[in-house]
Amino acid sequence: MGTSAPNEQIPKIPGYAFGSPESAHSPLTEKDVHELEQTIGWTEEDAARLQQHGDVFREQAEAMVDAWRAIIGSQPHLAHWFNGPYEKPDLDYKARVKPRFVQWVIDTATRPHDQAWLDYQEEIGLRHTPAKKNTTDERHTAPMVPLRFLLGFLPAVSDIRRFLQGRISDEATLQAVERSWSKAVLIEVTLWARPYTRDGLW
Repeated sequence: MGTSAPNEQIPKIPGYAFGSPESAHSPLTEKDVHELEQTIGWTEEDAARLQQHGDVFREQAEAMVDAWRAIIGSQPHLAHWFNGPYEKPDLDYKARVKPRFVQWVIDTATRPHDQAWLDYQEEIGLRHTPAKKNTTDERHTAPMVPLRFLLGFLPAVSDIRRFLQGRISDEATLQAVERSWSKAVLIEVTLWARPYTRDGLW
């Protein structure tokens, strides 16, 4: 894994702990990550391809998140994890989570797979479990998001063609970006799953 640029600007988003001391530290090694990337088929070409189209992802990130949150909101068993006491939607919590979700799209497309990135995947995973859910925003929503829903939502966040069409005109390039994005998301969600498992089983 590489290292982030020393003068890189970290967005000032409440609760966004990328590259900060507040982020968890991943117990995984560079070898662990490299083997996972090999298994999924991630290459330097995938990283370069997403970074090359980083402006498209920055432009479309909020629209992507709005579409995905609409899917979540339309399914009560998914919306439940954003609800506070008495199953009342916690609108403040939803508002605080959104900019971090938008930034995740940008990070996934543009950030190198370095130690800060790996540590933040651990942090994101923990924030879906009882260990850290609600602590970042001091809310009282459901205490965890079951792993089955993180995994089950992969097809939704991998389906990005409609956000790229008209911005990437060449069909072969469009398909390649779609494939690279899907691999990037699969790597990250697999890393998010680590806090859900017992030691030695991940």
